[in-house]
Amino acid sequence: MNAIIISAVWGVLMMYAGFFLQSKRSIHLLAIAGICLMIGATAYEFLSGIPFVTIDTKGMLEYTGYGLAFLLIILVSTLVYFILSGNDIHSAGKSASDLYALVFFILTGIAVVAGYRSLLMLFLGIEIVSIPLYVLAGSDKSNLKSNEAALKYFLMGSFSTGLMLMGIALIYGDTGSFYLDAIRAGFGVLTPMKAAGMLLILASMSFKVSAAPFHFWTPDVYDGSPTVFTSFMATIVKSVAFFAFLTLFDHAFGKLHEQWKVLVAIIAVATLLIGNITAVFQQSVKRMLAYSSIAQAGFMMLSIYAINTFAKQGLLLYFAGYSFATLGIFAVLSKMKDHSIDSFNGFAKSNPIIALSLLISLLSLAGIPLTAGFFAKYYMLLAVIREGGMLWLVITAVLCAAVSVYYYFRVIQAMYFKESVQDNSSLFSPYFKWMMFLNAVLIIVLGIHPDLILSLI
Repeated sequence: MNAIIISAVWGVLMMYAGFFLQSKRSIHLLAIAGICLMIGATAYEFLSGIPFVTIDTKGMLEYTGYGLAFLLIILVSTLVYFILSGNDIHSAGKSASDLYALVFFILTGIAVVAGYRSLLMLFLGIEIVSIPLYVLAGSDKSNLKSNEAALKYFLMGSFSTGLMLMGIALIYGDTGSFYLDAIRAGFGVLTPMKAAGMLLILASMSFKVSAAPFHFWTPDVYDGSPTVFTSFMATIVKSVAFFAFLTLFDHAFGKLHEQWKVLVAIIAVATLLIGNITAVFQQSVKRMLAYSSIAQAGFMMLSIYAINTFAKQGLLLYFAGYSFATLGIFAVLSKMKDHSIDSFNGFAKSNPIIALSLLISLLSLAGIPLTAGFFAKYYMLLAVIREGGMLWLVITAVLCAAVSVYYYFRVIQAMYFKESVQDNSSLFSPYFKWMMFLNAVLIIVLGIHPDLILSLI
């Protein structure tokens, strides 16, 4: 509850800050102060269980330890995003304060999703997250690809919202309630109306997390949007969608787990195969990361299939490891004009600290031991094994992870084993280099001590 109020108020404050603060640095520091305040307030609520302001939402919002732990991870990831990409946010539009305001409004929606216990709150939270994203995707008005990305994202997002609303209407028509617990209680027998509503919501949520076959919008939107906002969409927003997905299918549809888990397994396998195989053929690192995010979504779909303690713990670790690694790579990409793999040739000689940070981030995405990504993938696989019955799903996921090593190592090979064609050292300030290094250290720390995340629940 603390995060909802603070993010909404701070978003309005950021809107008006542009009139009073002329310095870009002042606006940037104000945004960092806001996110730090949100982290402190959420941590206090997580430890004490008492929000600053108590509002009776009639049970539509209820913040558990798991929801608050998720929110803390998202807020820390956003802080990392602000620190690494602050200068690029300023260059993405005419008014940086307005762009920061949109990010804080997105965080308001995220805070709603973190505690929803009603389909009404789910819908409101998802839409509060989505609408500012449409604006951010098209914030580079002079770029035709950015305009195309925003239009495609808006049209496809509106269509998926329609599917969600239709699904919610059918579920309400059959159970007579929007509350997740009441829906679960009324889901003893699968009726045609319940099945249709559940399938529509499954399709809508699969779109939100860019799972196959609802992934077609992802590469074009991620590639066309300003790089600094692509990183936000590919990490923090995707994590929120997965949390909403897991909560809904656990709390509302958990009784019928045996009926729908095979369909989720098929979606997970299709997502893993399409994302990894297509990423192999990409020559642009940005577009490769777009398909990589689809592949990562396939791994996270395993948690929806299993829905057990390992799945819930592992998903939090996946959010953290995936977000820190991807934010770091995109932060470097946003400072480069050329996003091809060849542009990274000789990076280790001209920018050794940046190259080392990118190396650790890429290894984490590939799931190499001693990085956060290794235990994140391990827990996803362990969750499926504990669920039992689908060893082929685990084998497919492992083989796809092996394929991902190939395209991640193409960038590593370019950085360390090819000669440089241009000097990129002037693009990165000493401050940025050390922030990237600290981000890489954080990935290693989570790889050695995953219990820092796992012990939160």
